[in-house]
Order: sequence, then structure tokens, then C-alpha cells
Amino acid sequence: MKYSYTLLAFLFLTMSLQAQKIEVPADTTIVTEHVVNIKGQDINYTATTGMQPVWDDYGEPIAALNYTFYERKNIKNKENRPLLISFNGGPGSASVWMHVAYTGPRVLKIDDEGFPIQPYGIKENPHSILDVADVVYVNPVNTGYSRPIPDKEGKVDREKFFGVQADIKYLAEWLNTFVSRNDRWLSPKYLIGESYGTTRVSGLALELQNSQWMYLNGVILVSPTEIGIDREGPVEVANRLPYFAAAAWYHNMLSEDLQKQKLENLLAEVEQYTIEEVLPGLVKGGFINEGRKQEIAEKMSHYSGISEKVLLQNNLELSIPSFWKELLREKSGYTIGRLDSRYLGLDAKDAGDTPDYNAELTSWLHSFTPAINHYMKNELNFKTDLKYYMFGPVHPWDRSGDNTGENLRQAMAQNPNLDVMIQSGYFDGATTYFNAKYSMWQLDPSGKMKDRLSFKGYESGHMMYLRAEDLKNANDDIREFIENSLPEDGAPARYE
Repeated sequence: MKYSYTLLAFLFLTMSLQAQKIEVPADTTIVTEHVVNIKGQDINYTATTGMQPVWDDYGEPIAALNYTFYERKNIKNKENRPLLISFNGGPGSASVWMHVAYTGPRVLKIDDEGFPIQPYGIKENPHSILDVADVVYVNPVNTGYSRPIPDKEGKVDREKFFGVQADIKYLAEWLNTFVSRNDRWLSPKYLIGESYGTTRVSGLALELQNSQWMYLNGVILVSPTEIGIDREGPVEVANRLPYFAAAAWYHNMLSEDLQKQKLENLLAEVEQYTIEEVLPGLVKGGFINEGRKQEIAEKMSHYSGISEKVLLQNNLELSIPSFWKELLREKSGYTIGRLDSRYLGLDAKDAGDTPDYNAELTSWLHSFTPAINHYMKNELNFKTDLKYYMFGPVHPWDRSGDNTGENLRQAMAQNPNLDVMIQSGYFDGATTYFNAKYSMWQLDPSGKMKDRLSFKGYESGHMMYLRAEDLKNANDDIREFIENSLPEDGAPARYE
């Protein structure tokens, strides 16, 4: 009898575990209706969320991507209605950041500078671009609720998803299905990507044209990565100084004459010095004249808030992590944030050359994680036991073959209607604003398309939209970009 009870208990446990297995729905659609007031006007819209498959070459689902699609209601002519396709980065990051903090109809409850407050939650976004464009937020595999679907043997082919080229290829296929299902082939189309998402959308611009025959009107790069544009050696080192100056200015670490300047005016001065003096000096390496080296150290100290001694000890090549640790070491002992250097961190020791943690990211996760989990389940009615991956398991990530900047240049060259806008926060120490400008300058070496490239800077960090003033300004910049990039009816896409 004792054996029978043991056997029954084992069978019950086995059945319970099987019953509790979390299913990944490959193809689901949930539609809810809402209203948001944008710029004083009530905008009625539908929110469609669910899972859409990634197909293999034989029409079998190999992954299910979670997405949320916002469409303004009562639009008669969708062929004139822009569609914005939104990706975040990582790689391995969910689309949560721009979804509930930037362009969508709902935003986080945070203070005006972006810091978390309780009770957590979300509220209306009066600056959302939903008045002028429909928006879909896409979670690549192993981000958000998106998951790969194992084959019959229970295996997942990681090479199909987790790399620069694989990511671009399968997402282009997925977008073809999405656009077809939602009958948006005639709509003007835009891609927006943040951080690694800029690598993604730069590559997608060409992949969509060449493999899906889908042409875009615009690409928006938010806090862009290098997008495959080389800047090693002296260029990489010199390009740090304007960011150093911005962060030092914010923390009041510069001389009085610099502190009283407007930030943009100061940065224009520092940029000029970087290009005309710092870069040529670094090019000479150990053969630079000692007097000249001292002069550059003095000026870099003046602009960065870092002592001449420290700069000379590092041969004028102070690393960015060392800057985060060094800037306030003597003043307060706090470190400054990586993605947004307005944030302060507290290390175990004042000594050392890198911070213990990223002060800004822990702050953001503080407010984003409860908000998105509550919002998806309670307002969008997406019910699942799947964990929402803020950052999912996508590594190792194959970074080989990253020519995405060249991909974007070629897409622009092939498509006269394609414009590009870059948005950057001056206090971003991970993907610095000056590196973003450098990418823009190098994207089209001929200069023949420079009138189709634009840059917008903001007094905030990587996620500039977390600051209330920049949430408004950055969304307005997107509105203006969309308006200016839409050709007049009947205007041919051709060079003249």
C-alpha cells in the first residue's frame, strides 16, 4: 500500500508539472479600444496586441513575436496614414522603453526629470505621435513575451535569431507578414530604433528594400550605436571630450565662465577644439611635443572637469568608465550614470576606476518593470504566465558582418524618398551625442545626401524622452520629420 501511495503521488506530480507547462501561443490577436488626449484633441484608437509567427522556409512557425499595434480610428484613407515601426535595442532589450515612455499613447508615472515615483503605473501621453501616425512596437525573439518555438526534437536554432544579420533577416520577413495582414502596403512607412535598435533599423532599411521590396520614407535613429562605422584609435578617444564637457557642465564641475554658457554654445566650442586640436595631437601619440601635450591637457581639463594630472597619467586617453568614477570623486564621492550621467551612484569605495553599477539603469527598471507588466495584463488584456523579458537571453550575439551604416547609406541612395533623423541626449555616456554626429557625417562621405540627414540634441541622456521637456520636444521633432519627409501627391521619386 505504501508503494501505491508513492506511485500515485509521483503520477500526480508528473501530471501537475505537465499541466503547468507554459504554452507559447504562436498566433493570437487581442483588440481593445481606448482614447487619449493629444495636444488638446481626443484621439480614439484601437490597441492590438498578441503574437505573430516567424515562418521558416517551409511555412512552419519557428518563433512567436509579441507586438502591440496602435491605430487611430476613423481614418478613411490609410494609404495616406504613416506607419511607424518601433524597435529597442540591447541586443536583448524589449520594446518597453519607447512603448510606455516615448511615442505611445501611455507613459510612465515618473517625475519631470525621469526618476521613479510610487505608486507605480502609467498615464496618458499628451505628446504621443498617434495623432499623426500609427505605431507598432515589436519585441524580437527572447525579449518581452516573444519566444522561439522549438522544433520536433525540442531544439532551437540560435543562428536564425541571435546575430546582426540573422536579426535583420527574420525581422524583415516578419514585417512583410505584419504589413500584409494589416493592409498597410500603401502607407508611408518609418522605422525608429533606439540604441542597438539603430543597428537593427539601419540594416532593415536595405533588407526591406532588397528582399521584401518594401520602401521607406524615413528612419529615426535614437541614441545610435556605431552602426558599423569605424572610429578606433585617436578618433575614438578624441570623440569622448564633448560628452565629458556636457556631463561636467551638468554637475557644475567647470569654471564659472563655462558654467554660465548655454550648453549647446559650450558644446559647439568643445567640438571645434576636439576636431582641430585634440585629434591632431592624439594622432602623434608618444611623439607629440611635450609642451603641446601639456597645453592640450590643460584645455581638456578646462572642458572636462578632470585634473591635468589624471589626464597626463592616462596619456590624454581617459576611458569613459574612468570618467564616470573620477568626475565627482573629490567633490562628493558619487559616480555618474552610464546611459544618463545625470544619475548618481554610490560605490563601496571611492577608489577604483569603474563604477560598481549603472545608476541610471537600476532607476529605470524601478519604474518600467511594474508598469509594463501591469499595463499588458490589465489594460491591453494580454494574459500569460510567460515572464516579460526586460532583457532576455540572446547572447552570445554574432556581431560579425556589421555593415549597417553602409546598408543605410545604400538604402538612401536607392530611394530618393528616404530621409534619416538622429536624436541624442547630451548626457548619454554609452552612445554619446558626438559619436552620433560623427556617424551622421561619415554616413554619406560624398555629401550628396546631407540635406536628407538631420540631428536633434536634448539636455538629457540615452532615453531623452524620460525628461518631461524632452518628451514633448522629441515627439514634436518626429512629427516635423514625418511631415517634411512625406512627398507631395504625385511627386516622382527620382534624382534630377
